[in-house]
Amino acid sequence: MRTWLKRLSAASAALLALSICGLRAGASDLGGPPSGEIPILFNDHTVYAKPDTLLDGRVLAALVKDGEIYVPLRSMFEQMGATVSTSADGRTINAAKAGASVSVTLGKSEVVVNGETRPLDVPPMLYKGIVLVPVRVLSEAMGAYVQWVPEKRVVVVRYIALPVPAPPAQTAPPTVAPRPASPAPVIPPYVPPPAPVVTPTPAPPEHSYTMFVTAAYSAPQNYNELVAGGYCDSYLLSAAIAPDGSRFALKADFRQDTYVTSSNATDAFANHYTQFKTIDGGTAFTPVFLARQNSLDARVEYQVASPRIYIGAGYIHTTNNYGDPNLNGFGVGIEKLPDLRPGISLYGSAFYYPSASGTYTVANAASPNNGVAYQQQYQIIKYDIGVALVIAHSPVFVQAGYSGDRYAARQNAPVGQIHTGPYIGLGAKI
Repeated sequence: MRTWLKRLSAASAALLALSICGLRAGASDLGGPPSGEIPILFNDHTVYAKPDTLLDGRVLAALVKDGEIYVPLRSMFEQMGATVSTSADGRTINAAKAGASVSVTLGKSEVVVNGETRPLDVPPMLYKGIVLVPVRVLSEAMGAYVQWVPEKRVVVVRYIALPVPAPPAQTAPPTVAPRPASPAPVIPPYVPPPAPVVTPTPAPPEHSYTMFVTAAYSAPQNYNELVAGGYCDSYLLSAAIAPDGSRFALKADFRQDTYVTSSNATDAFANHYTQFKTIDGGTAFTPVFLARQNSLDARVEYQVASPRIYIGAGYIHTTNNYGDPNLNGFGVGIEKLPDLRPGISLYGSAFYYPSASGTYTVANAASPNNGVAYQQQYQIIKYDIGVALVIAHSPVFVQAGYSGDRYAARQNAPVGQIHTGPYIGLGAKI
């Protein structure tokens, strides 16, 4: 076998010498190549990168650039009997034949030969639409003999495919089989491992909340049967339970409006009186006093959109200190709960109670309706819109907004009621 290889090498050298002599004899037939393009002789034939075009439009098969010799991968490997394929993006080219495979990628300084990655001094390049590779790829991949003839500016390539040995005949194994010589170990060139890419782990988002409570002060405008406008002192309390990951939420709002009733008349002793309409349709007077009206509504809500947008059902209960009946009723509405992450959080709600009612019995011996029971009904709308300012890593936040309620008189209600105005307050989340 070694004698055969020596003969093959001697034959290749002889062919190379004959090729160079042939070049000297027929150099005038090569013509003048464009700048940088170099003729290439493969087994005594000139190779072009585009053999299907006219002679004057062909690209000569070799290119010299920055001291490196490049040859077209597809043209040369197809000359050697290999099948060439290209990846979908056109950047990776694969060539394969029996006993050999080559893969290169544009812009990547390496070649994969028979599954082994080897470094290249320069990466493959694209020239006039042709993929060119350093000439050493031919010798390392296919065992071709490559010679650069500088005085002729010609690249000579010799390649003789080794015959495929016939499979050995099936014979009876000898009694004592000779031990084959161990092949010399093939040590691949050292390729340093790529530097590890450290991807920073993003910090987890700050927990929003499981529940929150707020307290606020407001000075809204106030209208009802005891006061004809002006401002009052209002105190607002809210609490909600809305765990992260749950679609259900519970919410409760409490409101207290405190005001001095209107002075509509004065007696001889300079006492001030408030005139008001009664439930049974009459009028009456009462000394001016500090009136208080409270409302509490509780809501069960279900999330329908993000972030934290709910629809819900509510129940309202109102009380007062001036003798009107307490009101109760069910309603429905929509609410946007605050997200309460660091920064600005928006929130708002609107709930409608179509029939909040209560029963009142006249207890006035001088009235013809003494002892008569009346059912009083209002239609109530409650609304709220605001912003919350949350500081990072702090459970306390600031809120400001505009809220109110409107009572529309329906049955045995003397007049409507309005409490509406801006507010400011503090909250805490858990």
